[in-house]
Amino acid sequence: MTTPLLPYPFELATERLVLRSPDVMHAAELNAAIGESITDLAPWMAWADHVPPLEETTARCRSAASEFRIGHDFRVHVFALDDGRLVGGTGVHRVRPEVPGCEIGYWVRTGEGGKGYVTEAVRALVDLLWKTTPVRRIEMRMHSENVRSRGVPERLGFELEGILRADSRHVDGSLRNTCVYARVRSDAEVP
Repeated sequence: MTTPLLPYPFELATERLVLRSPDVMHAAELNAAIGESITDLAPWMAWADHVPPLEETTARCRSAASEFRIGHDFRVHVFALDDGRLVGGTGVHRVRPEVPGCEIGYWVRTGEGGKGYVTEAVRALVDLLWKTTPVRRIEMRMHSENVRSRGVPERLGFELEGILRADSRHVDGSLRNTCVYARVRSDAEVP
């Protein structure tokens, strides 16, 4: 994998959503979504340790766009197709060219959970990766107690390969058990 997994700028439409690469023009809405969702995100996401000022979110969007462009990390904002509101985020992270493999992460805006948006967005990313890249292994990792987050890979047919006990520090500093879900494809399935 010598070229980035996803092109920049990136846009992918699904039945109800549009997935887009980061852009500073979305910073205000992203900031509002984080502020609205901080209580739900803080127990699980290290980056949700405070409600950032708009300037910080703008800088993070600028940095994420740069990382996307050069192929280091592929953060994606998820918008509702019907009215354009930001409903969450996903992305392709921890790309490992030697496998080749990657991890997919995700979050949903408070008030938008339970509508299937995250599953729809992640399914679209997985399908795109399988169809257009040499990726052989896709992982999703989360705290073992994050039941809602575990539902996404389970709905998409990912296999729970194991639970890594006390493998890292959780956002509150305690030791965390991490679920590792994955899908792997054979050489015959690689484009």
